[in-house]
Amino acid sequence: MNKSTNLRSLSAQLIERVVDKGESLSTVLPAAQKKLSDKDSALVQEICFGVMRTLPQLEALIGKLMERPLKGKQRVLHYLIMVGLYQLLYTRVPAHAALAETVAGAETLKRQSMKGLLNGVLRQFQRQQEALVAEVDKGPQRHLFPGWLLKRLQLAWPEQWSAITTASNQRPPMWLRVNRQHHNRDEWLALLAESGKNAVPDADAPDALRLEQPAAVTQLPGFEQGWVTVQDVSAQRCALWLEPQNGESILDLCAAPGGKTTHILEIAPQAKVMAVDVDNQRLMRVKENLQRLSMQAEVRQGDGRDPQSWCGDQQFDRILLDAPCSATGVIRRHPDIKWLRRDSDIAELANLQREILQAAWSRLKPGGIMLYATCSILPDENHQQIANFLQLQADAEAVTLPGGSIHGLQVFPEADGGDGFFYAKLVKKAS
Repeated sequence: MNKSTNLRSLSAQLIERVVDKGESLSTVLPAAQKKLSDKDSALVQEICFGVMRTLPQLEALIGKLMERPLKGKQRVLHYLIMVGLYQLLYTRVPAHAALAETVAGAETLKRQSMKGLLNGVLRQFQRQQEALVAEVDKGPQRHLFPGWLLKRLQLAWPEQWSAITTASNQRPPMWLRVNRQHHNRDEWLALLAESGKNAVPDADAPDALRLEQPAAVTQLPGFEQGWVTVQDVSAQRCALWLEPQNGESILDLCAAPGGKTTHILEIAPQAKVMAVDVDNQRLMRVKENLQRLSMQAEVRQGDGRDPQSWCGDQQFDRILLDAPCSATGVIRRHPDIKWLRRDSDIAELANLQREILQAAWSRLKPGGIMLYATCSILPDENHQQIANFLQLQADAEAVTLPGGSIHGLQVFPEADGGDGFFYAKLVKKAS
């Protein structure tokens, strides 16, 4: 790491790019981390993710500590104060170090004259921490969710919304998928235990394990050889519900980064799989995943609304459509989603899903099976989408999944469970 790099000012700059400029944390953070040591990289990630998770609380605290918000060119210092507050509230960084490094961040940002202000605000918070937090946590910001999304959840899930927000604000568990072509789950668990780590198997997903403590992939037995993949248990259920068979032609649509493509091939290694995604950059990840697992699939770039352009008149036995969505079920993995999404996005996404769903349906053989999935917890993208589709599509029939209804199965994020996900299994009636 360059000696002049101040990790707090770097974090503040990244947070500003997400909150004020609408960039994604999964884009801006890895680029910054490349230049850092592992230890520094971990601290910047902890701060950025933590501030995204707790943003409304931190905003409310700053509102109590300062008469006027910092604006314009001083705006980055607003986020630097947040970085200081987050460390004092949520990390094990000693308070004196958090304060000194955060205040020094103003110098790195060439705002030397503001060091006194930063120091004063953070010390005032230290003195009044208990009273300020108690006061702020009486308001709606205690849910750490934007108002529009909170309202939607309360309306859609009056009994579950509180549990949904609580689970969404926690750190996500690390789920793995054991490659059944190499080992069964128990065999790989034994290898993991030998390496000094423990994991809990899932009761319903036969390849899934939850690590008791998240670990670097380099520490997982056989990761480079393709013995195991990092994938949430809810995402693993997509290929399980699809039930791919050897010899079938299978389309994985909106396939990047390729976790579901490779799972399909682990279940049915002789299937002919085509993986399609609109994003060329993200398709590189599909190719990397296939390479690591020594698997073959046809990888194509294309828009799901226009299958003619990437598969002509080809028909498929099964289609997995992991539709583009609001990602409201995976907020714990991507807390910046709360601040990047807008209420108006939901109707636009629902329209896009409808168009892709109808276009993909035209490529399913009679008697074929489609699994429609999203990592959303909003009915507009899920149950309502499928209800509308079944009404319009006379040759579509729904298969009720265990625990679900005729219009699909919705699961919510759970602390030690999977992410929020939706699945609907549809069969094309033979004419």
